[in-house]
Amino acid sequence: MEQRLANTWRMPRNDNKFIETALLSDLRVDGRRPSDYRKLTIKLAKQDGSAEVHLGQTHVITFVTAQLVRPYRDRPNEGSLSIFTEFSPMADPSFEPGRPTDAAVELGRVVDRGLRESRAIDTESLCVLSGKLVWAIRVDIHILDNAGNLVDAANIAALVSLLTFRRPECSLTGEDGQDVVVHPPEERDPIPLIIHHLPIAVTFGFFSNENLLVIDPTHHEECVMTGRMTATLNSNGDVCAIQKPGGESVSQSVIMHCLKLAHVKATDITTKIKDAVEIHNNERMLRKIKRHSSSAAVDVCGATAGFGGKQNPLDGDDLECRATPSGQQHSKDGASKNFTGGPSSWTVSS
Repeated sequence: MEQRLANTWRMPRNDNKFIETALLSDLRVDGRRPSDYRKLTIKLAKQDGSAEVHLGQTHVITFVTAQLVRPYRDRPNEGSLSIFTEFSPMADPSFEPGRPTDAAVELGRVVDRGLRESRAIDTESLCVLSGKLVWAIRVDIHILDNAGNLVDAANIAALVSLLTFRRPECSLTGEDGQDVVVHPPEERDPIPLIIHHLPIAVTFGFFSNENLLVIDPTHHEECVMTGRMTATLNSNGDVCAIQKPGGESVSQSVIMHCLKLAHVKATDITTKIKDAVEIHNNERMLRKIKRHSSSAAVDVCGATAGFGGKQNPLDGDDLECRATPSGQQHSKDGASKNFTGGPSSWTVSS
């Protein structure tokens, strides 16, 4: 981020000149072309709403939580979305513990602006009881390693976490229908968020030579850059937000060229995100089927559970039935094992 630019003294002058000279030949220090992205790796945990993203050596993790709160007076039927960032000194020596730095605040605002102003998340679907209770969604972004371009990595991680997050289902009870009941995951399946589109942030770096332009700058290039711009677009080419925090002025033709490049990159990143989320959802469904089949299976005198068995468990008057209680699983040796925690993080404890 910008704190890297404040520490340009760490970069020798010869290295600065080498980076700019290489760019004049359409080459970068890490071997990429100016319009090439670094390798993007997306990892999803078993727990819903958690993601880990590697963009080159830049490492970011995010997780999403939700709680019931009172809505804002001017938006009684809408929930809220908040972005929080944490810069660990482990990620960069220039990061200091304690109160958020300007770089952390800027990162959170750029990611928040791309999600909020584009109305990517349906906040009206987060309303439980108009004017009284809505869901407040919180996204925590943790920077583990800063190798440049934190905005794009944090944006991707936040989107993946939101896509895999599930909130508890609620129902209204009571005589006047004003009593809210939050159902645990064991009773009703959690509900995913309604996300209309995926606003993808693509960051560009500018240099003293106006003809030099790079996508996805590394921390070495950030030390040499004289300006940056982050364009947030979806796969349809709709511009959701543009952020340019000072630096060298950029002509209109350069901005239009950047938007065309950003559209191509946004389409490619959207495909990678959807593929990763689809794999996660398939694995989640398989775990759910396995868990339900093991907890709800009924052993009736050796009969096969379900309608496809050869023996009907209802036939006979003296059948001895032994069912497995919900939340328990019988192992092969006959011992009962309990599941602890929510369904998204169930572990087996003897």
